[in-house]
Amino acid sequence: MKNYRVALVTGASSGIGTATLSALAKQGYAIMAAGRDPARTAALCDAHTGIATWTGDITTSAACNELVSACIERFGQLNVLVNNAGIYGLGTAEGTSDELWSSTLRVNLDAPFYLSRAAMPQLRKTRGAIVNVASDWGLVGGRDAVAYCASKGGIVLMTRAMALDHAAEGVRVNAVCPGDVETPMLYRAGEDAGLDGQAALAACNGESPTGRVTTAEEVAALIAFLASDDARQITGAAIPIDGGNTAG
Repeated sequence: MKNYRVALVTGASSGIGTATLSALAKQGYAIMAAGRDPARTAALCDAHTGIATWTGDITTSAACNELVSACIERFGQLNVLVNNAGIYGLGTAEGTSDELWSSTLRVNLDAPFYLSRAAMPQLRKTRGAIVNVASDWGLVGGRDAVAYCASKGGIVLMTRAMALDHAAEGVRVNAVCPGDVETPMLYRAGEDAGLDGQAALAACNGESPTGRVTTAEEVAALIAFLASDDARQITGAAIPIDGGNTAG
């Protein structure tokens, strides 16, 4: 086993993924950065050393197997898997199309499962960790986002089940549950609701008990902590980072 740590981060080319990549790189990790946008993903190599990139669709088991294999081929091991890639769409049950339902579940739930399954033999060797990016709406639910809530609630319980299954093997599995985060996804959600970017941000700030949304860097810091040896006794946790939204 090599004397450095290796992380695989999905959704690495924007938002929480990019912030997580930066946080882990500062801690000396070598990183396999996976994203859907070839140009943005390739640009990550210009910003950091020790980064390899993979571009593709991770919603099939074959692609997830390929991604994990590419990471092992490039770096020789895997210590941390960060399942961050995700999509968001509006809709009640009646307003959710078959395509919105299936695409949301494929990206938000199928891909983390496929990647976790593919990565487990390697994580068992390194006594590594998985950090899943869920949502506060995976803990309490939210309006007009039934597919998103279902997918994130699934991530939370998958996290807890896998934590129990693999604790004795030394593999930890945790989830972070952000509320609104200032990322491109927040602005896109605002546009879907008919708001411009600044109006969407102001509305979300006003709904938070702390008076502001969370930053991507704050979520990334929590992810990096859960990936570290400082969190070696934490597994099966689903930790809100939402400014208090789920406190009441």
